[in-house]
Amino acid sequence: MRPLEDVRIVSLEQYGAGPFGSMHLAELGAEIIKVEDPSVGGDVGRSVPPYAEAGDSLFFQSFNRDKSSITLDIRTSEGRAVFEDLVRSADAVYSNLRGDVPEKLRIRYSDLEEVNPRIVCCSLTGFGMTGPRSKEPGYDYVLQALGGWMSLTGEPGGAPQKTGLSLVDYCGGYVAAISLLAAIHAARRDGVGTDCDLSLYDTAVSLLTYPGTWHMTAGYEPARTHHSAHPSLIPFQAFEAADGWLVVGCAKEKFWQRLTVVMGRPELAEDPRFATFADRNRNREVIIPLLEEIFRTRTVADWLAPMYAASIPCAPINDVADALVDPHTLERNLIAETESEAFGQVRSLRSAVRVGPPGADRAPTRPAPAMGADTERVLEDLGYDDDRIAALRASGAFGKG
Repeated sequence: MRPLEDVRIVSLEQYGAGPFGSMHLAELGAEIIKVEDPSVGGDVGRSVPPYAEAGDSLFFQSFNRDKSSITLDIRTSEGRAVFEDLVRSADAVYSNLRGDVPEKLRIRYSDLEEVNPRIVCCSLTGFGMTGPRSKEPGYDYVLQALGGWMSLTGEPGGAPQKTGLSLVDYCGGYVAAISLLAAIHAARRDGVGTDCDLSLYDTAVSLLTYPGTWHMTAGYEPARTHHSAHPSLIPFQAFEAADGWLVVGCAKEKFWQRLTVVMGRPELAEDPRFATFADRNRNREVIIPLLEEIFRTRTVADWLAPMYAASIPCAPINDVADALVDPHTLERNLIAETESEAFGQVRSLRSAVRVGPPGADRAPTRPAPAMGADTERVLEDLGYDDDRIAALRASGAFGKG
């Protein structure tokens, strides 16, 4: 058995952050029942271009493997009754909607505790359910701007930039997954559920970590750095070689000392201007141009071989295609292969979350579901017979038409 096979989560999720978080739990065995609103065509992720057709998209396939989908309009009385039956059998209700929507949909703990006192109601919203921005829609790009990330990304003097990936969304998904598991554990222990009021804003600001601590405590002013350099550890940045780019990370003094030998410049380690991190930081305007000149004299491969041999942290700067075929990617079994009616074989990325011994086989994975594909099965599991399901269909609980 996978570790979460006894966990059932009813999910009103959409787009990226919410589905990303629950997909990790699904891969660990949790049953994720994805409730899709038929009045809006289900999860908006199904229509994200450029690879979208027939109610499916490669974007949707990236975030919704191993889940079940039912269509249900919980705003109707009939749909609400079905939803509450699902809540009675579930451990959690999970959503990622605007901060004021959980109250409108009546999916908070105070709305559902009479249905199931042990239910966990986890809401991942843009800004949380309290505070002056709680009613605003929150998207990754917006949160990177508000959270200060864009002021730190890019070259000094250049325009503010977002990270290449939607990292606030993805980190928010991880935050939600951790919170869900903690709250479910507590509910099983204590017999009482709760709300989890999570937000992408909180996620973005909390990830300022040590630069935020430095600023608030010591007056440090965070700023963009040349070639993505670490703000105080030198050298720890991207360098241009004769035929491409690499990253060299001397996070300890011993790595700097080894690097000077690899470069054929051992005297730099003895130079009092460059002897310690603090010395190199004070003299960064001298040492960085010197290192850049040295690195341009050899190819990336010519640098990496001796640095790997010396156990100096380093790497080529891969493009996405390179990263996906790296031998380590393949050995770690990070590629999922599933079959989609719309796209044939879909190759996507598996969760980094693992439970089990090193090298253990990973559990089989299923493609993201077609909209409503599991409606009848899920209702039959609740004890609904064919006549009741037909009556619900006729009432519009599963959508009109």
